[in-house]
Order: sequence, then C-alpha cells, then structure tokens
Amino acid sequence: MQEAKQLHARALRRGVRRLQPLVLRVLAAGDHHYASLLLASFPAPPSAPLHNRLLHALTSLHRPHPLLLPFFCRLHRFRLLTPLSFALLFSSSFASSSSSSTPFFFCSHSLLIRAGHVASGDPFIASALVSFYAKNHLLAEARKVFEETTCRHRHTAVYNALLSAYAKGGLIDSAEKLFEQMPERNVVSWTAMVSGYAQNGWHEEAVETFLEMWQRAGVQPNELTVSSVLPACAAVGARELGRKVEEYARGKGLLRNVNVANALLEMYSKCGSIQRAWQVFNSIGCRQDLCSWNSMVMAFAVHGLWKEALLLFHKLRMAGIKPDGITFVGVLLACTHRGLVNEGKLFFDSMEAEFGLKPRIEHYGCMVDLLGRAGLLKESYSLIVSMPVEPDAVIWGALLGACSFHCNVELAEIASNKLIQLEPRNTANLVILANIYASSGKWDGVARVWKLLKEKDHKKSAGYSFIELDEEKRRERRDRVTE
Repeated sequence: MQEAKQLHARALRRGVRRLQPLVLRVLAAGDHHYASLLLASFPAPPSAPLHNRLLHALTSLHRPHPLLLPFFCRLHRFRLLTPLSFALLFSSSFASSSSSSTPFFFCSHSLLIRAGHVASGDPFIASALVSFYAKNHLLAEARKVFEETTCRHRHTAVYNALLSAYAKGGLIDSAEKLFEQMPERNVVSWTAMVSGYAQNGWHEEAVETFLEMWQRAGVQPNELTVSSVLPACAAVGARELGRKVEEYARGKGLLRNVNVANALLEMYSKCGSIQRAWQVFNSIGCRQDLCSWNSMVMAFAVHGLWKEALLLFHKLRMAGIKPDGITFVGVLLACTHRGLVNEGKLFFDSMEAEFGLKPRIEHYGCMVDLLGRAGLLKESYSLIVSMPVEPDAVIWGALLGACSFHCNVELAEIASNKLIQLEPRNTANLVILANIYASSGKWDGVARVWKLLKEKDHKKSAGYSFIELDEEKRRERRDRVTE
C-alpha cells in the first residue's frame, strides 16, 4: 500500500492523470477507502467500468462496508449505474446478511426499475434479483421477478436461480414443475435438483436424478453435484454407486476440494467401509478441517472402534483444532461402547468448562445411555430430571432400554409413561415394558400392557431392510411392485 501511495504522489507531481492502474493497485492492496477517495478526487468522474471494479470489491466482502451506500448514491448521482452495477449489488455476499440492509436493496430494486434495466430483460440482473429475494425467504417476490422476465429473456440462469430457491426452501413440488418446464438444463439445473432432494431427505430421488443426469442426459457432474449425491448414497446404502462417483471425482481432480473429500469420507463411513473412510481421511492430508476429523471420529465410534475414536480425538487436540459439539457426540459414543463411565463424565464436564460448549440434547442422550448401560439407572434418571431442555423420546428410550437390560420396573414405568405421551403410536415401547414385567415375574403388569395394546388396536411394526442391486435390476423390481 505504501508503494501505491508513492505512485500516487509521483503522478500528482507530474500531472499524470492515469487513474485506472493506480486504483487497481490500491484495490489489490485491499484499501477500499483510499480507492474511493481516488475516484472522488477527479473533477470529471471516471468511466463506469472503473467504478464497477470498486463496487465489485465492496460487494465481495462478507459484511456490509460503510462505503457501499454513499458510493452507490454517487454512482446514481453521476448516472454511472449500469446493469452490471445492479447485478453486482444483488448478487453480493451480504444481500441477505441482515434485516437492516434489506430496505436498501428494496430501494435499489425500485431504482433499477426506474432506470429501465428490468424492462431490458437482462438475464444477469434477473437471476441476481431472484437469488436476492430467495436468500431473504421472499419466494413470492422471487417468483414475481421471474414472471416479469419475458420468455424471450428467460435465460437458463434465471430458471436456475428460482429452481435453487425452491429446492433450498423445501418446495420440492414447485422445483420439479419448474425443472420440467425448463427449455434447457445445464449442470447447475441438475445440481439444484440433486442437492434439493438430498437436503430435504428425498435421498432415493436424489440418487435417481443424479443417475439420469450422469448416465442418460450425459451432463458431467461438478464438485457441488458430487458433494450433494454422496450423502444421498450414504443414506440409501448405495456404496457401489458411491465408489463409481469416487472414480469419476478422482479422474476429474474433484477430490482436491475438501468438501467433496469429506462427503466421500462420510459416505464410506455410513456404508460401513471404515478402512476406505480411513484411507480417504489420510489422503486429505493438510487440508483436513474440523468436518474431516468429526466424520472420522464419528465413524470409529459408531462402529464400536472406541480406542481409535479416542486416539483420533487426542490427535485432533494436538493438531490445535478446537472440537465442537459434533466431536463430543462421537467421543461420548466411543465411551458408551466401551463402558468408560468416568472418562465419559470427564469429557462431558470439559465441554463447557474447557471449550465453552453448552451440552445439547444429543450429549445428554449419550450420557443417559452411558450411565444406563453401566447399571447406574438412578444417576441416569437424575441427569434426565436436571436437563435444561425437555427430554425427548430418544432420551427416555435410552433409559427404558437400560431398564430392560437391568430389570428396573420402577424407572421403566416412568420412562414408558413419558414415551406414551411423546410417541403414542410406537408399540415397541409397550412391548419392551411388557418384557420387563415378564422378566420380573409381574404377570399382572404384562396383562395390563397387552390389554392396552389390544384396546388401542396397536400392531407391532414390521421390520424391513434394504439391499443394493445394479440399476437395471432395481428398476425391474420397482416395476414389478408397481404392477
């Protein structure tokens, strides 16, 4: 920056008015205030493109810059606002960062209409506007902008902006209808649908859409597509498809993206391939972030490898990474699998004392399970009663399961009564209670439970499982069921 100031002083002494290279040098140094002063110091306002360079720098920040509003007003005063200016503004990273800035963007939209740029049907402005309203959860306004854009100017980017808004907002039906209406689809369109399905729990639809995109439409997935479909593969147990996606991602160099690598790690861990997950974790190397560590700790813990999970947690600490709530869920699960009550208590207490993390309901659930499995049922119940949040069905279910193992009728009745309130249609809780009565020789209790089941006409839920077939057999099986 000092060099840029010296260059400015030399230019003033020599009467040189070459502003552009100087402004660009100052912007590269990150001094937005100085760049703004440079532009304002010239009697005749420089060209719009140079102003847009500063506007782009201001809107690329992650929080609103104090210069933005006066600078935008200056552009309006000198009639330097172009379609690109508005597109940069509405696509900025803080267009929805705070409710206080929203009125400014509304005014900018009005100014945009007065300037006649909306009527011109600029696709970049339209897509930026749709994205802005979508980020602010104003989907009706986003749809209105879309409808006001003439069909002739409805570029694929405009469709994609609204499509992404519907998908992220959970309006899958609306997203599907819009997707079918699109005259052209690109990788962004397909990715919006895949990620929308995956984020909203429609995992099978996410996998099917990905296969249609990749195998039948011939569209090459990008980093976001791959990182979206891999969690869906994990959810439906499609490990073979995940392996094929890994081969594709590795061939395209997409695994250099840590988000893609983390998604692959999670897919293998949830599909039970711990060795492959460990290989992926090690291949990330110095790019490992907290998500990488958490996924691997959780993978070890869930599959009973408690020693590996705790060892990895200590390595995380030695690497100078601060654990979060997800990390401690994995650590407490590892302690539960081994019955490490004292260690689990120490980890639980250290969350707030050492790391400033308030235990959430999932951490209490782990502790209830840990204490219950160890036979410390009264201590487990005391922890539930002292919880700062209302216990959910998982908490009471853990206590009921422990009561079943240790034949504690008194606490089992308390837990089952809570579960009947929380899960009135879940017959499994009543069946467990009946088994506890039977184990304790309380046959009158068994009779009461089965009478209750009969009166409410409850039926025991049927179990089911999934197997992964190749895609052709999967479709044949689905067709036979449909017929």
